[in-house]
Amino acid sequence: MQTLDLGAFTDLGVHTPEELPAAAEFYRRWGFVVLRDLIPAPLLETIEAECVLAQRGVLSGALAGRHGSTKYLDDAEKAEAFVNYVEHVEELAPAVETALTLPALRALVGDLLGEGFWRNVNGVVYQDARPGRESGYSRIGWHADWQAVPHLDIWPGTAFTIHVDGTSPANGFLRVVPGSHLWATPSPYENVNGAVVPEGAPAARGYTDTPAPFPMPLGFEKVRGEVPVYAERGDVILHDAFLWHSAARATDDGTIRRHVRGGWQGGDPALQHTETGFVKNAAR
Repeated sequence: MQTLDLGAFTDLGVHTPEELPAAAEFYRRWGFVVLRDLIPAPLLETIEAECVLAQRGVLSGALAGRHGSTKYLDDAEKAEAFVNYVEHVEELAPAVETALTLPALRALVGDLLGEGFWRNVNGVVYQDARPGRESGYSRIGWHADWQAVPHLDIWPGTAFTIHVDGTSPANGFLRVVPGSHLWATPSPYENVNGAVVPEGAPAARGYTDTPAPFPMPLGFEKVRGEVPVYAERGDVILHDAFLWHSAARATDDGTIRRHVRGGWQGGDPALQHTETGFVKNAAR
């Protein structure tokens, strides 16, 4: 297994729009990258304001049901009192689309996935992952995004996360296993949420035929080689669909962790209008 020299980075994996070749190189080697100083402060403020307004609209019932979701919640009843997710938020927050079309971001994704990359019909999600008592979400277990729909040839792919709030142990953060996108990770034939692997799914996927050195945990266990990836407000994290990752629960229930997330695909363009119902290890 490759070893990531943590001492080589003041901020792990952080690159600016002026460093796109280095950002692409880091991503290809380790499976993730953090883009800083990409989104102008006024644009981020507009994203925040539009997403919060959309969140209030879902909670009040003023917005169509397609924008609300209780998927991945450990307590669905809390959805009646609080909104953790706003789905297809790009339809409600024009500033989100503006951010996702920034030239530097599209240039990097085009380098990683090919110029014909596309976004699937699941759209973009605004996530309020605060850990307090009113919240139905606190963390999510180990998974690789491709495992949600292993039978579809929409890969390779990359997930994006625009951070409205910075992350830390206090409010939760991304956990990754650097280099795990290079392993041939087995399809999820066992899930904590009882998901069934669709017919036609390959035995494993990854960028090489090298098997994973140990099984992927079904929950939140410590994984050998994992590292935290912290973000500042406005950072954009890209992580590969084959990368092992999870989210750590906050240690302070008074904090908030909000971000906008979605993904781009580089696989068969004929599938870009196919619904992909992502099923991941349960949130708790």
